[in-house]
Amino acid sequence: MTDGFLKVAAAIPRVRVADIAYNTQEIESLVVRAEGQGVEILCFPELSLTAYTCQDLFAQQLLLEEAEGALVRLLDLSRNLTLTFIVGLPFQHRGMLFNCAAVIHGGKLQGLVPKTFIPNYKEFYEKRWFTSAAALSERQMVHFCGQNVPFGAKLLFSLNEVHFGVEICEDLWAPIPPSSQLAIEGAQLIFNLSASNDVVGKHSYVRQLVSGQSARFHAAYIYTSCGFGESTQDVVFGGKTIIAEDGHVLAEAERYCLEPQLTMTEIDIDRIGSERRQNTSFADSVAINRTDAPYPVVEIETTGVLHSAPLTRIVDPLPFVPQGEELDARCQEILCIQSQGLATRLVHTQGKTAVLGISGGLDSTLALLVTVNAFDRLGLDRHGIIGITMPGFGTTDRTYSNALKLMEGLGVTIREINISQAVMGHFADIDHDPTRHDVTYENAQARERTQILMDVANQLNGLVIGTGDLSEMALGWATYNGDHMSMYAVNSSVPKTLVRHLVRWLALNVAEGENRLTLLDIIDTPISPELLPADPEGKIAQITEDLVGPYELHDFFLYYVLRFGYRPGKVFRLAERAFDGQQGRPYYSPSIISQWLTIFYRRFFAQQFKRSCMPDGPKVGSCALSPRGDWRMPSDAVSTEWLKECETLLPDTTAEPLSSES
Repeated sequence: MTDGFLKVAAAIPRVRVADIAYNTQEIESLVVRAEGQGVEILCFPELSLTAYTCQDLFAQQLLLEEAEGALVRLLDLSRNLTLTFIVGLPFQHRGMLFNCAAVIHGGKLQGLVPKTFIPNYKEFYEKRWFTSAAALSERQMVHFCGQNVPFGAKLLFSLNEVHFGVEICEDLWAPIPPSSQLAIEGAQLIFNLSASNDVVGKHSYVRQLVSGQSARFHAAYIYTSCGFGESTQDVVFGGKTIIAEDGHVLAEAERYCLEPQLTMTEIDIDRIGSERRQNTSFADSVAINRTDAPYPVVEIETTGVLHSAPLTRIVDPLPFVPQGEELDARCQEILCIQSQGLATRLVHTQGKTAVLGISGGLDSTLALLVTVNAFDRLGLDRHGIIGITMPGFGTTDRTYSNALKLMEGLGVTIREINISQAVMGHFADIDHDPTRHDVTYENAQARERTQILMDVANQLNGLVIGTGDLSEMALGWATYNGDHMSMYAVNSSVPKTLVRHLVRWLALNVAEGENRLTLLDIIDTPISPELLPADPEGKIAQITEDLVGPYELHDFFLYYVLRFGYRPGKVFRLAERAFDGQQGRPYYSPSIISQWLTIFYRRFFAQQFKRSCMPDGPKVGSCALSPRGDWRMPSDAVSTEWLKECETLLPDTTAEPLSSES
């Protein structure tokens, strides 16, 4: 296990009904293949040694004894392997036959887990052959394959401090699956050996069960079901594997494939731990459902050799931005959340006027579109939206023109207040040289704009609508008591990468004609506060991402730092995978990632004082920085330990000195 990732696999072997020698050979082949791929835990389908569809042959002594002999052969194979694998077979005990999962590692049968829920309805007749684990009074030790083996449904297994449990097929379908209690007892992974047949519509339901169960108890769920070779006398087994983590399906097999399959991915054990720590209901469930006798843990002794196979699971470079059809639904939902929040605040304050500073940039554009939507839903006149453009020393013709065109196209009230003269007067008052383009020069403009917005809102008995986004608040890229402040901040939990996609979605799906063209040009405009004079050609000279770094990197860092609390080393290596330039992903070199990650941590810690007094605003996603909601951090917390780890990522990692304000 590297960086908290455990490599698992779900196998679908070809089988022949009751041909144990053939089935064992197929299992061995997949085990060796998985070992070569660095898999650490591998599971096979239900009754994979015999095949699931043996029916009354399960009563044949020859079949049962051959299954035991085959297990001995697999145990012998495992002596020279590092992985743990789980196979299904029938096991007779005290005159009863149990449908079991055998956990194998290092030549030892680590445990036998019997099936609890035995289906006996419709096409299933398992009670004709098998007994439920409920018939066992407690966990027992049995002698099998020449070894003394733990036997029972209430077993946990520990591999390198990772705990996993096993359930079998129908167990998942029960109102309270055994895996629920296994998770309560500490299992971070659940392996399900299944033999679910295929009928129309069933696969999607099983997929929901697997992903839902993994989400419910913040764990990984590895499911595999019988495939080609099972009897098709009355039903068909198409073969399916589903590997889910905390509600997200990571990997699946091709269904109805005639060849053996191995579905592999890595499980993020750190993520599971983070989710459980943050969700207090998980801890409450442990307390409420604690059993008198804790489940015994079978410690699997390993050789101590850690796998170092490269990470194969996809790491999305844009974790805040869904893909495909999901993006449409997500954008529409976010717009509704933002506008509903604002509409509620307008009704509560009995306000009919909203005041916004419109710069021609992405953030103010989204805030304006949200405000228009809120006004339309409330049946208010759009002229009650006061859009104020406030040209200054760095305003370019492109952004100025787009601001005016957007406001005109949306039918809101347009005001223009040039701030240059007022700021120059302020410079004279405080004896600041206007040719000195320092932080005072920049922030004086931002505060002048905010003062104008606040005073106009007072004049009109309205609300100042904030335009700043989540990424800016994370980096502190806002002037304290300037654009940092508003009366309701509709973008406060929308990261910059998502702002761009939201505006694009609105341009393509809501806007028409000239408004669409204006929005598309705003999207293509470089991100800038425009607080420094334009270049000789009248173009934007102050590019935000040149100063603080690419927002797609910072949003990536923010997601894993805020959402899961990962340490810098893990965030760095995830970023290397996400921005490796493969399969259409963007590319950043390790040195660039290290450089901006260091700056991210320095700014994130240093700028907390701005987040400690954020204005109200709606939470729209899984991450937010409101001190009244998701994030409580002392403003004087130090970043020493985080920066120290950043220094170890690359020998040439450097960081630039940063001021307390942008």
